[in-house]
Amino acid sequence: MKVKLITYTNDAEKIVAAAAKTCYSSDDMDTLFDGLTEEKTDKFLNMLMSLEHTSPIEHASFTFSVSGVSRSLLAQLTRHRIASFSVRSQRYVRESGFSYVIPPEIEKNEQAKKVYLQAMECDLNTYNKLTDILFKEHFEAFLSQGKDEKAAKSQAEKKAIEDARYVLPNACDTSIVMTFNARSLYNFFELRCCERAQWEIRDLALEMFTQVAGVCPTLFQKAGPSCVHGACSEGKMTCGKAVEIREKYLGLLKK
Repeated sequence: MKVKLITYTNDAEKIVAAAAKTCYSSDDMDTLFDGLTEEKTDKFLNMLMSLEHTSPIEHASFTFSVSGVSRSLLAQLTRHRIASFSVRSQRYVRESGFSYVIPPEIEKNEQAKKVYLQAMECDLNTYNKLTDILFKEHFEAFLSQGKDEKAAKSQAEKKAIEDARYVLPNACDTSIVMTFNARSLYNFFELRCCERAQWEIRDLALEMFTQVAGVCPTLFQKAGPSCVHGACSEGKMTCGKAVEIREKYLGLLKK
């Protein structure tokens, strides 16, 4: 897995403070940023966080590039609908030698890993065979329609792989560019940094948290799983490690 914060709102914390200031003062737009020193910006954000007045933090957005993650993770990730996603297409990109993610519990079990690798090899062979069979049929059809060889080849490949992809496994890796606003990230971290989240998306959330906290520490001072700044939200399903998790995330914020 590779995760990189590729861009974010310039002066994000000051933008949020200015937006919040609009809610509490009669200043017009020309004086909105007046007096917003770094110290006053931090003070304003601390007040917002203590009041849980989180709508102004939607004005700050963060864009990540992610690769080496599974399609299984993608299915979970896109449930966070207040975000924007661009994903490598299996309709337009042929997965002729696809890479895949191996879950840690399978990786450390020799017998399980052997079965898993065999399944991946079988999926790859099936995908390639289906692609070749469908490509031949579509290529000949497009030629018979009067298309030149180059156009027929290009269109036949696309038409073949969009159906052959149905046999690809959830383990197949992908690349994503995604943008969240800060409020959506708070929700994402609360759910996906939790120890009860699935391991792959939890690893992703932790890395994203580390990177945004590094550039906007005041803005994300209360981010993380629910147990970091309050009670565990999992009820009877709690992992029972709230103290340990709290120390971990508060330590990351201090770096």
